[in-house]
Amino acid sequence: MKIKPYRAKFNEHLTRFRHSLAYIDALPQLTLLGFFIGTITGCFIVLFRFVVDSPLAFFLDGKSDSFELLSVNDRTLLIFGGVFALAILIHFSDKKFRDLSVSHVLDRLHNYQGKLPAANWMLQFSGAAVALISGQSVGREGPAVHLGAGIASMFGRWLKLPNNSMHTLIACGVAAAIAASFDTPMAGVIFAMEVIMMEYTIIGFVPVIMASVMGTMISQAAFGQSGLILTGSSDINSLLELPYMVAVGLVIAICAATYIKLNIIVLRFQTYPILPRLLAAGALTALVASQVPEIMGLGYDTVNQAMTGELLLGALVIIAIAKLCVTPVVIALGIPGGVIGPLLVIGACVGGAMEILISTLFPQLDTSIGIYVILGMTGMMAAALNAPLAALVAVLELSYNPNMIFPAMLVIVVACVSTRQFFKLNSIFIEQLKYTGRTLDFGPANQALRRAGVRSIMNTRFANGTIKVSLSEAQRLLEKGPVWVVYEEDGSKHAILAADLAKAVEAEKKIAFEQELAASENKDTSDEVTTAQEIDLSEIAGRRINLAPIHESASLLEALKAIKAKNTEGLFISKPFSPLSGDVLGIVTLTAIENYYQPKEFKNAVG
Repeated sequence: MKIKPYRAKFNEHLTRFRHSLAYIDALPQLTLLGFFIGTITGCFIVLFRFVVDSPLAFFLDGKSDSFELLSVNDRTLLIFGGVFALAILIHFSDKKFRDLSVSHVLDRLHNYQGKLPAANWMLQFSGAAVALISGQSVGREGPAVHLGAGIASMFGRWLKLPNNSMHTLIACGVAAAIAASFDTPMAGVIFAMEVIMMEYTIIGFVPVIMASVMGTMISQAAFGQSGLILTGSSDINSLLELPYMVAVGLVIAICAATYIKLNIIVLRFQTYPILPRLLAAGALTALVASQVPEIMGLGYDTVNQAMTGELLLGALVIIAIAKLCVTPVVIALGIPGGVIGPLLVIGACVGGAMEILISTLFPQLDTSIGIYVILGMTGMMAAALNAPLAALVAVLELSYNPNMIFPAMLVIVVACVSTRQFFKLNSIFIEQLKYTGRTLDFGPANQALRRAGVRSIMNTRFANGTIKVSLSEAQRLLEKGPVWVVYEEDGSKHAILAADLAKAVEAEKKIAFEQELAASENKDTSDEVTTAQEIDLSEIAGRRINLAPIHESASLLEALKAIKAKNTEGLFISKPFSPLSGDVLGIVTLTAIENYYQPKEFKNAVG
């Protein structure tokens, strides 16, 4: 019997917490949510890695990434076994839940208020696990991004949080996922801000940092350090190497453009049934892996071999070409997996090959293969993802060597500028969205309006009335000091300025007074004199707006779109997840949205 009051108290506090998130300065609340999302995401990523690594360690003698130890027949059997398992898994899932990629996360985040269907990321979990266990040429970081975003979205919807906070929550999930996968907390934060949110804000940084820390802590508690640790000499010996590093950047740009183009070209086969597409992907992987088994799995062992100079020029070139030709194709054909890990493998091999070539042609430079491997990885990730800072920070965290910042920045600039200017390509995720007809609007106005909820600017100074009110009822409404008076006509809600109603009341009072005065002077005609008994709000002269409904969880951007779609000047806020004809909680007008977006400095500047 005593539980109900506590439950009511908890619901009251939760409602206040939700309402506080509608404001742009809800930093403590978002940081607390970042803590929980980072913890939950970290646990899921640990589970994902355990599901993938445990069977691989069992079959590969404790080396979860050494598919080279298997015979050709075993590799082929493993690849096609995974393909058939994926075909069954995907075939029995609904078509609308088969979109498994970072581009799907971007689309849902920016076009659907961060609402990611649980079925998609659950299919991503199982599908990516099957793909990685069977040695498909894909990475685990892309699925991790999807899982982190999906978990954050589910958490936000479970708590019924306002939509303006969902962007930050999903960035928290992504940061925690990347951090838990790579053991790179800083790179997780930058990746989430640069690739997913595509903006940097103080309000966004702090919660995302908290989530990234929690994801890293849980991952390291479970697995220790990452299997991808870039050690070895990583410092340039002479500034004369810089021109050759520019050449490395140009070659990386060509590889990144090829990677993106191949993926986009093969996407045209998405209209074919899933089974033949997966069989084609499996056949390509098996054929290439029969000669180049290094393309299978994550390939982090290949990166470490390139770092230590164990691979010769021919092997590096062959692995890079094979991985470059296989991974974007099989991902486009429907193999669920990520593009980030393969990018690092390709970049490492290209960088290592370039160092061997340069050291052969110019032995007097005394180059180090370690730094060129790292530069290749950095440039490839930066150019293909259009994420220069995330790539730089990721490789810095993995190499623990600040001496490579200067040359890495040079390679990143050359690779990114060349990819954008010479090949006219954006990041692979944006190109995928463009090919499928989905666009993202990153204008400053949209970004600003996404950060705040409608509750932060709604006007609660209103009074509810009927379309026709008596003079005394109108006076009682005005006693509350409202700005608007809301009434309903023909099933639609309307609002009129209280000031205009006040004028009408004064006019009616004057008429009533004159009638009473006339009646007292001429009693014979008193029966013909009538006092105004009702005021029709729809007939009052003044400013009147039609009100369209919107939930209190909506952001200001959603409110602006609703105003345009309904061709009105205002909205009434209703309770979330209840019929839109419910109680009015507040009113948002187009003028209020415009005043929010225009800062005081701008208004003062333009007068």
